[in-house]
Amino acid sequence: MSTRVLALAGLVQALAQVRRVADTGQANAAILGTAMDSVFRIDAPSPAAIYGGIEAVRPGLTLLRDYFSNQQRDEQLPRLVLAVLQLERRFVRDDDMAQRVQAGIRAQAGNAERSGSSHPDVMNALGSLYAETLSHLRPRVLVQGNPHYLGQATVVAEVRAILLAAVRSAVLWRQCGGSLWDFLLRRRELLAAVKDRLG
Repeated sequence: MSTRVLALAGLVQALAQVRRVADTGQANAAILGTAMDSVFRIDAPSPAAIYGGIEAVRPGLTLLRDYFSNQQRDEQLPRLVLAVLQLERRFVRDDDMAQRVQAGIRAQAGNAERSGSSHPDVMNALGSLYAETLSHLRPRVLVQGNPHYLGQATVVAEVRAILLAAVRSAVLWRQCGGSLWDFLLRRRELLAAVKDRLG
């Protein structure tokens, strides 16, 4: 359970940035970097390494602690988590799409290494990749926010790129043995694991 909560923290942390960008047009640079770096760490040796260490997902662990303790105030966030977990199930069953997404990520790897994974060019490319692939699956992940920002192409691309990072964490969550039912029904165990990770 302790490795599982790292993946779940990465997922929640990415989706919190989706919410922030949709509402304000601005991401937290450090948290955005963690999310986007995780997209390119396909063959990392451990779940913690995917995020660059446990400390990098501390904001996500804190969000999980608040959610499982019924102190989470953003009602949209748990809905987004459930939508992404459902989307990931459809995605991994579609071999052709999975290969297209992986090829698209690999095509940007050199650019990400040179310019940084959250560089606007990389974000635009990953946003387009999401739009051409995952956005066609059901259920669609519906992001609510400020219409002023969601009407801007750069913001929409950034939201889609971060959603791709969220799906990356959802895939990891499942690879670590997590399921949709764990998130819904094993709150006490997950909370204990989160608190253990937070120290």
